[in-house]
Amino acid sequence: MKLLIIRHAEPNYTKDSLTPKGWREQELLAGRLAQIPIDKFYVSPLGRASDTARDTLAQKKMEAEVKPWLREFDTKKILRPDAGGVRRIPWDWLPEDWLTDERLLDRLRWGENEQMAEAGVKECYDEVTSGLDQLLETHGYRRTGEWYAAERPNHETVAFFCHHGAACVILSHLLHIPVMTLWHGVALLPTSVTTLVTEERRRGKAVFRALEIGSLYHLYAAGEKPSFSARFSECYTDTDECRLD
Repeated sequence: MKLLIIRHAEPNYTKDSLTPKGWREQELLAGRLAQIPIDKFYVSPLGRASDTARDTLAQKKMEAEVKPWLREFDTKKILRPDAGGVRRIPWDWLPEDWLTDERLLDRLRWGENEQMAEAGVKECYDEVTSGLDQLLETHGYRRTGEWYAAERPNHETVAFFCHHGAACVILSHLLHIPVMTLWHGVALLPTSVTTLVTEERRRGKAVFRALEIGSLYHLYAAGEKPSFSARFSECYTDTDECRLD
C-alpha cells in the first residue's frame, strides 16, 4: 500500500483559501498526480486543502472524502514560555528553548511537557493517529502495537490533502519519530508530496517506510519557485522572511 501525503498550496490564511501563487502550484501538482494511479482521496475540511485538491480531482474525475482529523492544529496553541502570554502553534517554539526539555525529544513522553499538556496537544495528536489507524484498517492494515497486521495486503495508493502539522503527526506515528523532531526539523513546503509505502518482510506484518519526503519536483520542473511558507529566516538579518523571535 502506498500513501501520498500532500500539503496544501501556498495559503491565504485570512480567506482559508490559496494565494495566486498557490493556485498556480495546485495546477502543477494536478499535472503530476494525473500521471499516478490513485485509488482514493482524503482531504482536510479546511478550504486551503480542498482548494489544493480541486484540479487533481477534476482531472481524475473523482471525489475526496473529508476527514476532520486531517485539519490543522490551529486550535491547539501552546502558551510558549518566552512569548509573553501569546499562544502559538507548537512548531513556532524557539528550538533553543524547547530543546532543554528532554521529554520533547521522546516519542512517548513529549505530551508530559507542561505547555503541551495545558493546551491538550497530545489529545489532538491522538485524534489524528486514531483516525488514521481506523482508515488504514478499512484498507486492510490493522494497527497491532508498533506495526500493522496485513489482513488484506494490497497495492492501493491513497492520497491525503492536509497540512504541515497534521502531516508531521502522520509521519511521527508511522515512522516512530518524535513529533517535535518532525515539526521543527522538517519543512513540508506547499504542495510537497511525501510518499510512504508498506513493507511486509514477514508475512502478515507490515511497517511503513518513506520513499520521499517533501518532494517538489512538479514545481522545479516548471520553473516555479517553492513557497517560503513553513520556513523561518535563513539568516537573522533576512528581514523579508519570517523570523518569529
